[in-house]
Amino acid sequence: MTTRRLIVLLDCGDTVIDESTQVFDPSGIVLAGELLPGAGRMVQDLVAAGFRITLVADGRYVSFENLLGQHGLLDCFETLICSEAVRHEKPSVRMFKAALGSLDLDAADASRCVMVGNNLSRDVAGANRMGMTSIHLAWTPRYPREPAVPDEVADHTIATPSELLDLLLRLDEELGSDH
Repeated sequence: MTTRRLIVLLDCGDTVIDESTQVFDPSGIVLAGELLPGAGRMVQDLVAAGFRITLVADGRYVSFENLLGQHGLLDCFETLICSEAVRHEKPSVRMFKAALGSLDLDAADASRCVMVGNNLSRDVAGANRMGMTSIHLAWTPRYPREPAVPDEVADHTIATPSELLDLLLRLDEELGSDH
């Protein structure tokens, strides 16, 4: 299997899991939730295509274990970076630096990372500030789709999870030709 140079950081809510379907326990832990249409296939296809993927999400670790485990996706992720453990939320650079560190990468590797998320002010702005490629998954009307400040301008925008693989394959090819 080909290992890609491009590394994929994925948000969870409204990127993999439909936030409107989440079921919480009384303490706020997410017990279950439904996948966005095509999101399960997206994650599996990324792994099958040789991409390393890690979760970078705001929330509690056990919530993401529950959600990803429910759909058989937990083992697709090399690491899970969550705000509970880092004690900061996106767009804090600490979240993105934690993701790089967990993959045995450093800040110099940020340029070969992409952050895919639904939130312009957290996912896109955080990635842009780190020098990562930002991909806005503009799937839901629950979050603004227009940037409020320059940091929120995504490098790429997709409407559905099924559009991600082709975009990443193209970006990976472009990255390979730069080096």
